[in-house]
Amino acid sequence: MKAVMKNEVGYDNMSLVDIPEPAAKDDKVKIKVAYTGICGSDIHTFKGEYANPTLPVVLGHEFSGVVVEVGTDVKNVKVGDRVTSQTTFTTCGECEYCLEKDYNLCSNRKGLGTQINGSFAEYVISREESVHVLPEEISLMAASLTEPLACCVHAALEKTTVNQNDKVLIFGPGPIGLLLAQVVKAQGAFVILSGITKDMPRLELAQSMGIDVIVDSLKENLEEVVLKHTNGYGVDKVFECSGAVPALNQGLPLVKKKGTFVQVGLFAEKLNQQNQDSIIQREITYIGSRSQKPSSWLLALDLLKENKIAVDKMVTKVVPLEDWREGFDAVMAGNEIKVLVES
Repeated sequence: MKAVMKNEVGYDNMSLVDIPEPAAKDDKVKIKVAYTGICGSDIHTFKGEYANPTLPVVLGHEFSGVVVEVGTDVKNVKVGDRVTSQTTFTTCGECEYCLEKDYNLCSNRKGLGTQINGSFAEYVISREESVHVLPEEISLMAASLTEPLACCVHAALEKTTVNQNDKVLIFGPGPIGLLLAQVVKAQGAFVILSGITKDMPRLELAQSMGIDVIVDSLKENLEEVVLKHTNGYGVDKVFECSGAVPALNQGLPLVKKKGTFVQVGLFAEKLNQQNQDSIIQREITYIGSRSQKPSSWLLALDLLKENKIAVDKMVTKVVPLEDWREGFDAVMAGNEIKVLVES
């Protein structure tokens, strides 16, 4: 079968290859891939910025498809089911995180598209526990957004809570920031989304999706905007989705005293200058949010089913598997919102 593989470390070193078609055994499910989203982590891998623990490997972990084969131990998933799947392929099953189904924190977890062949391919294998059968209200295209949406749900609804009266500031109008803004808005909160001048098309898109206030922080005074809409107190919660240190330090003083700051975006460096005085003096709760876990997917699928996510506005380009490189180039150029590869 055709698959897009990262062959070795370094920049690019990726190609469309022919590899043996996998088979479903035991508790495994074989899925004919429909769509796969190109994730920021895929771009980092393309650029050689991530140290992949397993190479060569087929990339791709945000996907949907149709079941074509099931293993002998599969109980509930059937051939013909329209599905999406969590990225978890194996865990130790014994640590305290596994016992609580916090698979994202298992040190021995192996994931699709990182340690195990992923979905930039004609077929992908997943374990039944990770597979979710789609309700008829969710299209295969929409379902390919479930994984990044689940990451946003985990950050907004599991690592903290968002209430109807909350004022929320989000940094970074990339795919994650835009999805998270919609998750927060679905809870009835007031949302301010901040970006920079080159982000203006994305900020305007967010406004068309119902986000209350958009800010170009290079041209507007973000602090003035925040204080104006919060009676001078600052926002109840900040979600930092850009992974930019300046955004982190701009956001910390804008959280109200006793407020919450959730770090969603990943930084290029592990050690960074941080405005710790704001955390201490304002008694801010600073929370890290890593990926997603099984419960996140149920909440994400409910949002898709209820049509709370503007999928039609999020997906701006679709390329066939053979043209995967065109899709990667489009993401790196920064002119698209969400790019999908169709298998």
